[in-house]
Amino acid sequence: MKNKFYAYIQNLQDQIVAGLEAVDGEAKFREDVWERPEGGGGRTRVIENGNVFEKGGVNISAVHGKLPDSMQKLFNVGEADFFACGLSLVIHPKSPIVPTVHANWRYFEMYDDAGNVINSWFGGGQDLTPYYLFEEDATHFHQTCKTACDRHNPDFYPKYKKQCDAYFWNAHRFEARGIGGLFFDYCKETEEMIMEDWFNFVSEVGNSFLEAYVPIVEKRKNLPYSAAQKTWQEIRRGRYVEFNLVHDKGTLFGLKTNGRIESILMSLPPHVQWVYDHHPEPGSEEEKLIQVLENPKEWIAL
Repeated sequence: MKNKFYAYIQNLQDQIVAGLEAVDGEAKFREDVWERPEGGGGRTRVIENGNVFEKGGVNISAVHGKLPDSMQKLFNVGEADFFACGLSLVIHPKSPIVPTVHANWRYFEMYDDAGNVINSWFGGGQDLTPYYLFEEDATHFHQTCKTACDRHNPDFYPKYKKQCDAYFWNAHRFEARGIGGLFFDYCKETEEMIMEDWFNFVSEVGNSFLEAYVPIVEKRKNLPYSAAQKTWQEIRRGRYVEFNLVHDKGTLFGLKTNGRIESILMSLPPHVQWVYDHHPEPGSEEEKLIQVLENPKEWIAL
């Protein structure tokens, strides 16, 4: 399974990079191939200063070795070997009218002293972070997620949408990072879902990413925007940074397993502001967004 999934994310990285380059029309992704001293490595691809995308990364990695002490405590296990691979992406557009997007699909194995797999699971998801709220965009993103889920289990979308709202919650701000999507983790073999079934589900979601995001970018990328709207984008990007550095499990896993720091922190936007005690004007489009972030809503009928 680990070889099958790593082959899948290698191909998916190629597809997503090609799709985003076509949308940008100017910038190309730069590639870095790197190795992890303890075992494994990855392929980082970063786009910067494009016509549409200010900064973004579409990264894959496959790392292995001894499970660090911090992760042993997290998983409540003793000494063990592990293997983890995944694709992680974050795209920060130049225009504040175009939303930021994040996605991740991953697979994890743990082994005993004899090298036998003693635990394995899939995880992942995709979520949207707009700076200005277009309800039709939110509906499109969520409908694409639901369609992918429904091909495998009609209970998946409401379950994983709820988990996404709970996970991407900036608890210290009492607001969501964005308008959600899907989040699933520890997807293990059961009587109803063998690992092959989970692979099919996760790859279905991964294959839906460009369909979920690109039409929104195409619709919004040429709309005019003001300096004040750009400032609002940078203030909201600050909240994005706060979540990634304070709460995000993927960032913490990378840091605790001696991951490549440039690849881990590529998720951070290039220009950010923290304005003291900032509040949007009452009745403004900015306040409209905050109201939704403070009270996550259902975007499509279940």
